[in-house]
Amino acid sequence: MTSRSRIAPGVVLKNFRRLARHPWIAANLATLQGEKWLFNLLHPRAENGRAGRVRQVSIRITDLCNLRCHTCGQWGDQGFLHGKDLRELKKSEVTLSRYLEVLTDLVRHGHRPNVYLWGGEPMLYEGALELIEGATALGLPTAVATNGTRIAAAAPRLVKAPMFLLQVSIDGHTADLHNQLRPGVGGANNFADIQAGLTAVRQARESNGQGLPLIASLTVISQNNMRHLVDLYEAFRHRVDLFVFYLSWWIDEEDARAHEEDFHRRFGFKPHRPWGWVGGWKPDDYEELDRQLRGLMERSRPWSAPPVTLIPPIMGAENLRSYYTDHRARFGYDQCISIYQAVEINSNGDLSPCRDYHDFVVGNIKDATITELWNSPAYRNFRRSLAKDGLMPVCSRCCGLMGY
Repeated sequence: MTSRSRIAPGVVLKNFRRLARHPWIAANLATLQGEKWLFNLLHPRAENGRAGRVRQVSIRITDLCNLRCHTCGQWGDQGFLHGKDLRELKKSEVTLSRYLEVLTDLVRHGHRPNVYLWGGEPMLYEGALELIEGATALGLPTAVATNGTRIAAAAPRLVKAPMFLLQVSIDGHTADLHNQLRPGVGGANNFADIQAGLTAVRQARESNGQGLPLIASLTVISQNNMRHLVDLYEAFRHRVDLFVFYLSWWIDEEDARAHEEDFHRRFGFKPHRPWGWVGGWKPDDYEELDRQLRGLMERSRPWSAPPVTLIPPIMGAENLRSYYTDHRARFGYDQCISIYQAVEINSNGDLSPCRDYHDFVVGNIKDATITELWNSPAYRNFRRSLAKDGLMPVCSRCCGLMGY
């Protein structure tokens, strides 16, 4: 049976009271999840490449970032943005007014997607708060994945909007470990920014009384923090509403080369972004990693404890070994449906079907709307390729396949 990413039941049940105050958000989330599980029934002819409603607009709103996280495919150890001119990257960004025009057009055409902002560091985009407020005013549940920069100062506006979900990247239970894994440009103390941001949002949320945004801790598991996952949970269990732990996305050199050949055969040119995700982030003790993951699940069981979601939900030492050492092991994730539900917009406006490996571009939202591009010939060609010829080599470790 084909595996699908899902929201852990504990996340829904333990945060039900907060979501129940905002039925329009709860309805959007339920519709999205329901369509995931019933996708093949609702789309019996997916091989024609035509998609229905846009369920998520994912905007990599800026390439700029003040951290150099080791496991990042953009600015990390092998990141594809190394050597780029920061001024040119900034200059090419889409304007706030254009984003609002494009989102308004979606609503006008009957689409009510979730809006997901990431980067780079999304809070470095001038206009991020106005975009969150504008999207929410259109009735579009809005989330942001941030490293915590500028969150403390923005807290009152995030709560007032209300933003649906604040996802904060936390890779260590102490300042030393976290800042080692997510070093700041110029030696900035990112751990301190996170602490201040969480405090400010919780205080603003308590004063406002709306219960939003939900606060999620996002952790990328690596060799350096795999022995401290339970420590991280204990350090932040009273500060966040849920925890998300990623086994990390990765690709080895052999499969990067295989992907180049496969991609070129399908689309006529060679991709380069997968090389940013080549890395040696494998654990050195799979038994210990499994013990840590089981410890997380055990601690999250009580009703008063924040829930844990593991993406992808793989446990057991041998399964974990396969995930990190055998790129061809897909654990049942053999069909990409995010390309039928979500659009991925790069900071320069390029629209791509693929979240992590966005070399294939169908158009640019500076020149066209999402509704004009959503079922364009190029978009349908990409969907047909994956439906008929199967997944590409990089797909087996992609957030769009296993984490969307």
